[in-house]
Amino acid sequence: MSRHHLNRRQFAGATAALLAAPALTAHAQTYPSRPIRVVVPYPAGGSTDQLARAIQQPLSELLGQPVVIDNRAGAGGTIGTDIVAKAAPDGYTLVFGNTGPNAVVSLLRKVPYDPVADLAPISTVALTPMILAVPVDSPAKTLKEFLAYARREGDKLNYGSVGNGSLSHLTGEHFNDKAGLKLLHIPYNGGAPMLTAFASGQLHAAFVTGLDGASMLASGKVRYLAVATPAPTPVVPGLPAIADEVPGFASTAWFGVLGPKGLPADILAKVHDAVVASVARPEVQKLFTERRIEARSSTPKEMEQRIAGEMKHWGEVIRKAGITT
Repeated sequence: MSRHHLNRRQFAGATAALLAAPALTAHAQTYPSRPIRVVVPYPAGGSTDQLARAIQQPLSELLGQPVVIDNRAGAGGTIGTDIVAKAAPDGYTLVFGNTGPNAVVSLLRKVPYDPVADLAPISTVALTPMILAVPVDSPAKTLKEFLAYARREGDKLNYGSVGNGSLSHLTGEHFNDKAGLKLLHIPYNGGAPMLTAFASGQLHAAFVTGLDGASMLASGKVRYLAVATPAPTPVVPGLPAIADEVPGFASTAWFGVLGPKGLPADILAKVHDAVVASVARPEVQKLFTERRIEARSSTPKEMEQRIAGEMKHWGEVIRKAGITT
């Protein structure tokens, strides 16, 4: 009797799966059938927005539908990210995210979403190492000179960041710890105010990305000393690696595309393939190279592992430095 009952249940389950299969296939074949919204959780014109717009047209061409950038800035990128975390998992609402709201901010304060449980990584788009910058009139002309200068002056020297809890802030504290320094943290509300502080002589150092640092470099007010990679990198040619003098030190920001958790596998795969193909386009590669950005796509699993690794690493830095926001 029980065996007969089990067989009937198995038969019913198999029948339901067969009935559902055509519907799933039809869904995959028709996606996308309307414009796709890509939320950028930062203001227009910022580094994340620039990179999102670099792949906007290729994505639209590859997916056969308009890709609309929707800037929803605020709360360190968490407002826009939350919109996508709570969106229907149908592939029509995605987020162009980065390290901050997806791997760091939730370690510092409560956010309205779980970056692991509520979001589905699709592919990274770009990586950019953090770069140690100093004012052009700094007495330190090399990384070795800066380390000696900072160790001699202690907390009389400071470093700026684009905000409390930002990657530039965490990188500075990680640098303090690894290099045995006492640089004082001075937070600013974005890259522009930090450039003003550099220009007016208020800052002794800062960690910047190639994108954020471009205007600072062009202003002639700052110069780069070293790059936060394990070894010198062609992404920022001519600079030594900080790890050459400070073993184990590294800091790299990533940018990429995520969707709401629960995206059907076939839709996720279709978006993933379009992102990878967009990143591979010569015009996108050229733009990224010019802006000291490494074009880098990934599998969803690789992106998931990157986020998990960063949450562990930066969580330890935050705890050790006692960082709060």
